[in-house]
Amino acid sequence: MPDELWEITEQLIPVPLKRAQGGGIARVDDRQVFAAIVFVLTTGCAWRHLPPTFGVSHQTAHRRFTEWSEAALWAKLHRAVLDRLGAAGEIDWSRAIVDGASLRAKKGDL
Repeated sequence: MPDELWEITEQLIPVPLKRAQGGGIARVDDRQVFAAIVFVLTTGCAWRHLPPTFGVSHQTAHRRFTEWSEAALWAKLHRAVLDRLGAAGEIDWSRAIVDGASLRAKKGDL
């Protein structure tokens, strides 16, 4: 994973809650888990087929994906990347479209 993407992502990852009873095993590195999740999402492989080279179990990757999804990490990351690209003038808005099928139509007065 590129360092630039991780710089943006790292700031957005929610701080994990402390276990009330303490103890447990050390938490797997967020960057490793993020890379594993991106691999699953971009390749379409099943969670259970996550290669061991990531150093993350498929259960941990899926659990963290769920946690981060509930914290809206993916929407925040999307926005942050767009903001960075926009600030650098690297977005070609001539190719942007709005499809009526992707937006909810409101009834009555606007």
